[in-house]
Amino acid sequence: MAVQCPALRVATLLTGLLECLGFAGVLFGWASLVFVFKSEHYFKDLCELNGTLMDNTTNNSTVQADCKAQDERFSLIFTLASFMNNFIIFPAGYLFDRFKTTVTRLIAIFLYTSATLTIAFTSADSALLLFLAMPMLTVGGILFLITNLQVGNLFGKHRSTIITLYNGAFDSSSTVFMLIKLLYEQGISLRASFLFLSVCSAWHIGRTFLLMPRGHIPYPLPPSYRYGLCSGNGSTEEKKMAELEKTEQQSREILSSEHEDPRPGQQQEPLSFWSYVFSRCFAWHLVWLSVIQLWHYLFIGTLNSLLTNLATGDRVLVSTYTNAFAITQSFGVLCAPWNGLLMDRLKQKYQKKVRKTDSSASTVDLCSTVPSLALTSLLCLGVAFCASVPVLSLQYFTFILQVVSRSFLYGGNAAFLTIAFPSEHFGKLYGLVMALSATVSLLQFPIFTLIKGPLQNNPFYVNVVLVLVTLVTFVHPFLVYRECHSQKESPSTAF
Repeated sequence: MAVQCPALRVATLLTGLLECLGFAGVLFGWASLVFVFKSEHYFKDLCELNGTLMDNTTNNSTVQADCKAQDERFSLIFTLASFMNNFIIFPAGYLFDRFKTTVTRLIAIFLYTSATLTIAFTSADSALLLFLAMPMLTVGGILFLITNLQVGNLFGKHRSTIITLYNGAFDSSSTVFMLIKLLYEQGISLRASFLFLSVCSAWHIGRTFLLMPRGHIPYPLPPSYRYGLCSGNGSTEEKKMAELEKTEQQSREILSSEHEDPRPGQQQEPLSFWSYVFSRCFAWHLVWLSVIQLWHYLFIGTLNSLLTNLATGDRVLVSTYTNAFAITQSFGVLCAPWNGLLMDRLKQKYQKKVRKTDSSASTVDLCSTVPSLALTSLLCLGVAFCASVPVLSLQYFTFILQVVSRSFLYGGNAAFLTIAFPSEHFGKLYGLVMALSATVSLLQFPIFTLIKGPLQNNPFYVNVVLVLVTLVTFVHPFLVYRECHSQKESPSTAF
């Protein structure tokens, strides 16, 4: 295949990686940003001292104040923003499919710039604007990620590796808020940091028109495909792209029909989208994703409060552990490919058995997801257990387990949906499962309120219940394992 503008493709890859690493998933560095907000006395008027409300100007480090209402306010902001992080994927996918790359990226830039400017000009008196700014920042970041994932189509056999790498960069971008925190401690104001992020929008715009296509990057990639600086005549290129997308859709239909591999005497009946939605497989996968994701969101959203309690209000210790958490998050880009490597290795191993048995290729692919699903559940259980133990030094280990578990979670989710369900329904099923799991993630705020209120800041009973609920996620890999063995004897379409 003739490669057109190889330097442009490499530039697109590297700048896309930088964009995901620096902007896409900054929300998950929330603990670092909360530390700065508290230093700036955001929502400080909600803190109580001897039964009276404290004024924003109060700054007496020797006085222990009850700031559970302040923590609840920050938790609610993170809950709404993290909800939008997943829920928006479904409409964002439609937006990207309908209006394509350029329009989607311009919307992302507008939302992201508006959010960073809003945060830059907020103060303790206008802290309520964070309820608007943080969800906008999250949606803009997700749109950046969605438009960049197609870059993997430019590199053929390395497509999956690049997609996994971009998802890992999304996780690692939480380090940005740690850098803002470190700069703040060195005298750089919060406003200056977010104004810099706003100025970076000029770079996003330049990349949109010079290094990204107007439409979609097709897969498989045609030999004469051009985009960006190498696109030539715009109108002619758009017509070619429309034809390429039609050809791609036809080729996918042919490949999917060939992949079904109907057996003699067995009649293939196409199932509707809703038949997969109401299948046992989809239901248990939704439970698996929702429970594990809830744990991660609850841990990140309440980390500042957790560290403050374990450190008995020592701001230096809280700052140290917050930095440690942010640093471990930066390794998400390195952890993400491990899950894909595990499944690829297992797939190669199981493919050898296909020749000896009557198993289909789809059954082999499904079997390769079982260790990944089970390992992700095990890692989440480790996070849940360590986070429940009130020992401050143990949280270093919790941070490590959390970043590995989170990297495995989203890669494993996409891989399983790709393998277990038909490709023509992947986009809808992926968007639906993320939207439904986002609804479940809203439980993090009432859980946090329960701990701070009736349980008087003692999360023991809540942690015990959540650990038991985490054990339920092992049902999903068990059912998939049992299905793999049952398909060897009598193949089924869905379970």
